[in-house]
Amino acid sequence: MVLCPVIGKLLQKHVVLASASPRRQEILSNAGLRFEVVPSRFKEKLPKASFPTPHAYAVETAKQKALEVASRMYQKDLRAPDIVIGADTIVAVEGLILEKPVDKQDAYRMLSRLSGKEHSVFTGVAIVHCCSHAALTRGHMCRPRALTRRSPLADGQLDTHVSDFHEETRVKFSELSEELLWEYIDSGEPMDKAGGYGIQALGGMLVEHVCGDFLNVVGFPLNRFCKELARLYYPPRAQDVQRLKHDSIPAVDTFEDLSDAEGGGPDPAGSHEGGRGGEKVGERPQALGAPHADLNGAAENRPPFPTGLLELMDAFKASKALFTACKLQVFDVLQDQGPLKAADVARRIDASTGGTERLLDACVALGLLDRTDRGYSNTEAATLHLVSDGEHSLHGLAVYHDDHVWDLLTHLDRAVREGAGPTHRALGAMQAEPLCQDAPHEGAEGTLRFMRAAHGLGTLTARHVATAFDLSRFSSACDLGGCTGALARELAQEYPRLQVTVFDRPEVIELAGRFQPEGPQTGRIRFLPGHVFQDALPEADLYVLSGILQDLPGDKVNELLSRISNSCKPGGGILVAEAALAEEAAEAVAPARIPRLRTLSPSDHQQLLRRHGFREVQVARAGALLRVVLGTRAAP
Repeated sequence: MVLCPVIGKLLQKHVVLASASPRRQEILSNAGLRFEVVPSRFKEKLPKASFPTPHAYAVETAKQKALEVASRMYQKDLRAPDIVIGADTIVAVEGLILEKPVDKQDAYRMLSRLSGKEHSVFTGVAIVHCCSHAALTRGHMCRPRALTRRSPLADGQLDTHVSDFHEETRVKFSELSEELLWEYIDSGEPMDKAGGYGIQALGGMLVEHVCGDFLNVVGFPLNRFCKELARLYYPPRAQDVQRLKHDSIPAVDTFEDLSDAEGGGPDPAGSHEGGRGGEKVGERPQALGAPHADLNGAAENRPPFPTGLLELMDAFKASKALFTACKLQVFDVLQDQGPLKAADVARRIDASTGGTERLLDACVALGLLDRTDRGYSNTEAATLHLVSDGEHSLHGLAVYHDDHVWDLLTHLDRAVREGAGPTHRALGAMQAEPLCQDAPHEGAEGTLRFMRAAHGLGTLTARHVATAFDLSRFSSACDLGGCTGALARELAQEYPRLQVTVFDRPEVIELAGRFQPEGPQTGRIRFLPGHVFQDALPEADLYVLSGILQDLPGDKVNELLSRISNSCKPGGGILVAEAALAEEAAEAVAPARIPRLRTLSPSDHQQLLRRHGFREVQVARAGALLRVVLGTRAAP
């Protein structure tokens, strides 16, 4: 078989498939590939609206799946596999991406949309070559010569290089009757299949014709995968590369040849077909004037497409759509009365029908709303976090960002020029505002708006902070800048003998009662007004700072820690909870965040606490976003 030598290149390597799909495993096993299966933990929740094409979304998801597995395996025992293969299959119809249905009704919506139409099945594939830093320093060859694109996650210890591509197959469905639809849905087959059907099984009866790679629809484009391996492991001959050299920018009709040479030479199978309209599958735009060969005649790769930068430039649009929908109470209206048509939502929020429909469609694209023939309705995430009166609501946080933070960031250039005060407020200081003396609030209403935002975020993270360490040895705790007492309630609930004091500015304490639910732990929580930089701190065995230090200037950090150290008795403790750095994030890809005024690493926290008399400093992760540090006060 002609492809056997290609697969044979991997037989002596440790290959990992970052997928639990039995279909992908079967395809690759039948091709003679030996591999280990390590399912990826990457959450497939990338914002689809931020990608220019459906296949770009599939490729990025496949890449992040593979990188997550590579990183996790390396962190576990400081050894990485040679190759990690990631894949993601999606169905796209009329520009809408269909993944796996969440329930039978969702499967019905998907299959109804596909009925009688032609759609595209895209599989994105990422081949990640890994090499540890130690192997690199020994000069070992860890990747094929043709592979030179660096992964953004390479950290100097684990060197990862990515080759990715996508394959498209066109599938036409017959007109499907209601009876046939529900018979197929009730079989259970659609529930773990992209687009709601499996072409290799019962779903094949829905398909009228297929144009392209059948295995691609099953879940893995084996033919294209082997061609990519050939491209990576069979470098071009010198005479093939030499003819690509030009003294000036080549004519337009030669760019096609140059794209074949990306990463080491033309496709030995003779073609990169698979895209539509002459598009090369996996091709990236070429910048005019970019070099095509070095002085030795070796072809150079074009720079990777700046997807991350483009996402950053567009991210404000998604945020503003979310904020506006929260401010107009869209999610509340749909929770109480949905599904609703756009005109009905417009009447209830007193807005134009056209503008409302565009906003609702934007929320659908962001995964915040569902749209069916009956109208718009909340997704599970919107119901849980964006309805204003929900137990885990972040509605207040969204409104606060829209009313306060958005304006500050709109004039960020001015804030940077004016100095530390405005810059501190513009670059994301929220949790520290009630604690700081210069925090501007528009009277009681402004303070209350901030507290709603802090309460939503605090409720979401308090359990993780309270349980990051065993705090049962402490009998009293003081939460400095504790705001609404969300963390205090969680501490009191987790540790029945713990008495907790919430110490915050008088205007905050005055309003904190609005956020207090009844419960057996309420009697062990007291709210005390005061200024942490002016007044004596309440006595406690444990002092708690949640989301404070990263948002304070360096001199204020040391002043605050010095005050706490002076108030803390030997054997007492300090518990610090802060946002984790991006490289610490539990997910393979953390969302882009505006940098804070101070960015503290785990070692920064340890050094700070030790400098102020705390020993036995421990660091732990708390959920997906936070890092918690616990230090014990040493004897003088």
